[in-house]
Amino acid sequence: MPHDRRLLVAIHDVGPRFESQVDALVDRLARLLGQMRFAMLVVPNHWGEAPLSSNRAYQARLRRWAEAGVEMFVHGWFHRDDSAHDGAIARLKARHMTAREGEFLGLGHAEALRLMTDGRRLIEDVVGAPAAGFVAPAWLYGDGARAALAEAGFAVAEDHMRVWQPATDRTIARGPVITWASRSRPRIASSLAVAALAPGLLRGQRVARVAVHPGDTGVPRLLASIDRTLSAMARDRTVSRYADLVP
Repeated sequence: MPHDRRLLVAIHDVGPRFESQVDALVDRLARLLGQMRFAMLVVPNHWGEAPLSSNRAYQARLRRWAEAGVEMFVHGWFHRDDSAHDGAIARLKARHMTAREGEFLGLGHAEALRLMTDGRRLIEDVVGAPAAGFVAPAWLYGDGARAALAEAGFAVAEDHMRVWQPATDRTIARGPVITWASRSRPRIASSLAVAALAPGLLRGQRVARVAVHPGDTGVPRLLASIDRTLSAMARDRTVSRYADLVP
């Protein structure tokens, strides 16, 4: 197997709000990949309804996963977009690319930095190790969030098209994330179509990224597609950590 071709896999929206769905995805990925070499994107208080800070049982679960080799990323704070967006492009992204979940798209620098710092402190305290990096909800960053990232001290960040080192803005992987959408029948159909083509289309990419979400567990067709896609990609790629990309 060529060791310069890597596969990165992540579970998004990890936290007490989706406890059973995340458990199911952990079991699935561990079986498909044969190891706990994947990432979790942890939301400190999903939609203000599931605070990690007061849930000792879930904290212990995250710590056990981290000790087993799972990389822990900070994934926003609320995962909810409450901003009033300036500009047509930002409003279009907020309305059509996500269901009010692009939390960091409209935040100013100071607020973005505060939430990044608070999220990092919480998750590092919970798992007893440095956070692997930061990923904004829905992979959407506004100017304020990008400026804050350069100061927040994270080793790695990603959006839908690249992985980079925030301190220097150095890109360490390029290419789209393969993911699935469960919000509507058209989104399900389109994500199934893209995933079916992904192993072939990304064959020339040095790094392939796959992301799964709690909502995927409620759609059997999506789960079957996840199984096929990961099995195909893992055959000729090294299952890796984001940290493996950092020189």
